[in-house]
Amino acid sequence: MDRFVVEADKRVVGIAIRVCGGFRFVCSDPDFRSLDSKVFPRARALASDVADLARARRSQSPSLH
Repeated sequence: MDRFVVEADKRVVGIAIRVCGGFRFVCSDPDFRSLDSKVFPRARALASDVADLARARRSQSPSLH
């Protein structure tokens, strides 16, 4: 079984597991729960959605500077 760690903003947010039809994302970070158990056709599609969600979360967070 192929699997790999998924990171966003230099932290682990879940794992991807190869399944029939692509890669299933299993979140370990509640901020990424909306993607939990979703099957992506390619690892690149999974990484893109994770990056998009991380970017959206960053833009919603108040700046610490």
